[in-house]
Amino acid sequence: MLLAMASSGAFAADMPVRVAPPPPVYNWNGFYIGGNFGGVWDNGTLTDNFTGASFSGGSLSRFIGGGQIGYNWQVSPQFVLGVEWMFDGTSPNNTTNTVTVAGPNFGPTVIQGSTTTNWVTTVAARFGYAANSWLFYGKAGGGWVHDSATVTDINDGISVSASNTTGGWLAGAGIEYGFTPNWTMKIEYDHLGLSDVTRSGFTTVFPSDSVTLSRRLNMVTVGVNYKF
Repeated sequence: MLLAMASSGAFAADMPVRVAPPPPVYNWNGFYIGGNFGGVWDNGTLTDNFTGASFSGGSLSRFIGGGQIGYNWQVSPQFVLGVEWMFDGTSPNNTTNTVTVAGPNFGPTVIQGSTTTNWVTTVAARFGYAANSWLFYGKAGGGWVHDSATVTDINDGISVSASNTTGGWLAGAGIEYGFTPNWTMKIEYDHLGLSDVTRSGFTTVFPSDSVTLSRRLNMVTVGVNYKF
């Protein structure tokens, strides 16, 4: 009996040990397209260069929505590089405070500013760390905004306006989760620092007047992507 038990133990020791296969690694590589929505916070200053009046609109928040397309290169199981283009429409229209200044005839006049943003587009590189189906990434690139600014003399309604497509630098970060092999969802924050824009050459209540618009945009969006 002892011999049988010893033989049985030896046979069990010789049997291969089954090891569970490792979980499949999520594949981030490839082209994707998707949509997004969220909020944009517009911090800006509007300056009337003839009077020196400066208008601060505070922090204006509005809805933003649009889409994005991009491509990811999974250079290793943990590191993902990519490039992405995003386009969003929005309409942050903000009327600033009023300022009383000396008019062209040296009498007091009240002026007010307003700003409008129509759309925002960005092109950026993405660099991320993948924890299987989770991707933690940063973004760096550039962006462009089509916006306009107006300074109005409240007394007689005459105004001077500036409208332009302004570019600047972009920095951001986000988290993306792959909930199926082809579908992902993300949340992202982006800061867009825009160049100042000045426009002049108008005949207004102030001779040779011009306005300068300085703005910074902060955007938080959630989105869904489909990977091909």
